[in-house]
Amino acid sequence: MNNKISNKDKKDWENFLSNKDHLPDKDNIQNNKKVKKKKSLDLHGYSLDNANKVLEDFIKKSYEEKIFKLIIVTGKGLHSDNEKNPYVSKDLSILKYSIPEFVKNNSELMKIISDIKEASIEDGGSGAFYIYLKKK
Repeated sequence: MNNKISNKDKKDWENFLSNKDHLPDKDNIQNNKKVKKKKSLDLHGYSLDNANKVLEDFIKKSYEEKIFKLIIVTGKGLHSDNEKNPYVSKDLSILKYSIPEFVKNNSELMKIISDIKEASIEDGGSGAFYIYLKKK
C-alpha cells in the first residue's frame, strides 16, 4: 500500500471540503418518510372497568402526543377466572372481546380513531389488537 498522497488527490480533497453547498448534513436532514409513532398498552390483570378507564385515558393521551398506532394487549383469556363463573361462557374471554366493543361504542373515542384491527402475530396475534388514530 502506498502512503503517499498525490497532488491531484490533495487538490480533489481540498475542492471537496471547500464545496459545502453540495454536502448535505446527514444529521440535520429530515427524512421525507414520516416516522410512524406507536405505543402499546398491556391490560393483563386489569378488571373490565379498570381496563376501560385506563384504555380511554391512554387513547386520548396518545392522540394528544400525535401517536399513529396503538397496540393494545388484552390476552387470549386462557388464564382468566371465567371457568369459576357459571354465568360466563367458558369460550368468552372478558377483555379480549369487551375492550374492542367498549372502544367501538364510545362515540368520543371513535372521533379520533381511524381503524381497529387484530394484531399481527409478532404483536400478540389474537390476544391483541391495533388502534390507528387520526391525524391531529
